[in-house]
Order: sequence, then structure tokens, then C-alpha cells
Amino acid sequence: MITGANTGLGKDAARQFALLSNTKKVYLACRNLSKAEKAKEELEKVTQRDIFEVFHFNPAQLSSIQQAVGGLTGPIDVLIMNAGGFGGKRPGELTPQGVTHQFEANVTGHAKLAEALVEAGKLKQTAVYVSSEVARGVKSLQAPAPELKSHSVEEIQSIATGRYFDQWDPMTAYGHTKYIGTLWMYAFARKYPELKCLTITPGSTKGTEAVEDFPAPMRFMFKYIMMPLVMPLRGMVHSLETGAKRYVDVAVQDRYKSGKFYGSEKEKITGKLVEQEPFLPSLQKLEYQENAYQAVQSYIG
Repeated sequence: MITGANTGLGKDAARQFALLSNTKKVYLACRNLSKAEKAKEELEKVTQRDIFEVFHFNPAQLSSIQQAVGGLTGPIDVLIMNAGGFGGKRPGELTPQGVTHQFEANVTGHAKLAEALVEAGKLKQTAVYVSSEVARGVKSLQAPAPELKSHSVEEIQSIATGRYFDQWDPMTAYGHTKYIGTLWMYAFARKYPELKCLTITPGSTKGTEAVEDFPAPMRFMFKYIMMPLVMPLRGMVHSLETGAKRYVDVAVQDRYKSGKFYGSEKEKITGKLVEQEPFLPSLQKLEYQENAYQAVQSYIG
């Protein structure tokens, strides 16, 4: 099951998983069902396999996630929590859950889905949370590592609601959101040791729709100047296929271990995968992980 599988990284990951001979079914977990059905048709055509099924995943409706999981006819082996981005056209506004749209898209929806699958006995092997290098900071992108004062449950909740920031902006908040999501996944891995649970970054990737959520001037710069012209010359971007392959590799290869966070090398956003903890030691603090877990649980029930 891959969330956000109707486009970009999620869609190509679905294609790559379908090309593995032992893959029997791929669930396209998407908010927009019409786009998901279109992606299903395209994937069937390109892979020549009739193994794709649409699963309605709407992070804004937690009760519907529970119902959708209950309707699954059988278990799944691998969950890829890929959907997210900057949070759409109103990323900083609060949802009925009381968190920002950005936090909902990246964290609470996935937390509810993962917990519901485990509680129903329908997640059998692997859970992969998709984070970003900005969660541990990237100087070349002028994205410093998130620095929290206490990592208390209350402080983490203030990030989820946007109150933490003097002036909320999607770029700064995104790094904090992915940082909290990553801490949550560490705690989730400890809670369910029978599963392989880890975090991955796709790296800086062409062909995604993430830039569509940027403010207009920044969207133009990244879409038409940085991504196609500047970043390739500096080795700061790779193909969609390469980014999606990271998902497949960490899910199926034994060398990637549960309870770890894998991404690019220090100060890089492409290249080989390495463990991220040495770049941001706070990721390893059990208290911070547990507080993130409790904060997220307070919004999903």
C-alpha cells in the first residue's frame, strides 16, 4: 500500500513494486479517487499487470481511514507513507483535528492509517515513513535543522498547530513537521518490534508535484530554473525513478534495519543512502521520540 500513489514518487514506486515478480497486489491509497483510477489505468498499461487496487485514504477524515482499513479483504506486507508535501493551498490553516493542513497531510493521517492497520492485524511486515533531508537540516538549501527548546509533548503540539512559530511559513514549518513525523516513526518502531519500521527520504527529485504548493515566485523559480537548470549541474537533484527506488530498496533489502532513518549523506540531498542519526543526535533521544508519539496520538485518538 502506497499513499499518494496517483502521482509523482508514489506512482512510480507503485510501478516499481509491480515489476517485482513476487508482488501480488498494489494498493493505491489516495484522497482523490478519480485521479487514483486514472493512475491505476496508466500503471496497468505500463506494467502489463492487473494488480492495482484503489484504496480511499483521506487524512482529513480519520474515521473514514478506520472504516477503509476494516474493509480490506486481506493483509498487506508493506506500507509506504509517501503522501504529504507542503499542505496544499491552505497549509497553515487548522483542520477539524486542530492541526495545520500541512501536519495533517504529513503526520496525523499516516499515523492513523498505520495504527489502524496494526490494530486490525492487517500490516504484516514493513512500514516506511517518508521524511525529508530538511528534517535534519540542509545548509545548501538554507534549511537549518529544527531546534526545539524542550521537545515536550506541549511544545510538539504547538508545532502541529502552528503556534510554535512567531510567523508561520510553509518552508520552515515543513522541516519541523517532517522532524516530528520522523521522531514519531522511531517510537512506532519500538512499539511494534515484530515489524520492520523505518524512515526514508526520497532525496531531491524531479517530476514531483511538491513545488505546486510553493508560493508563486518560489514555484516559478524552482519549477523552471532551479530544478531543470541549476540543481542538475550541482548534482542536487535526481530522477523520479531514483527517488522512488529508495522506497523499494529499504522495503525489500535486509541491510536497511528497523528503527533507523535513512537519507542522503551529510549536506547532500542526492546520492547513496546512509543513516541520518549522526547528523542530528537529538533523533536518538528516547524521550523526544516518546513525546512526539504522545503528541501525535493526542490528535488521532
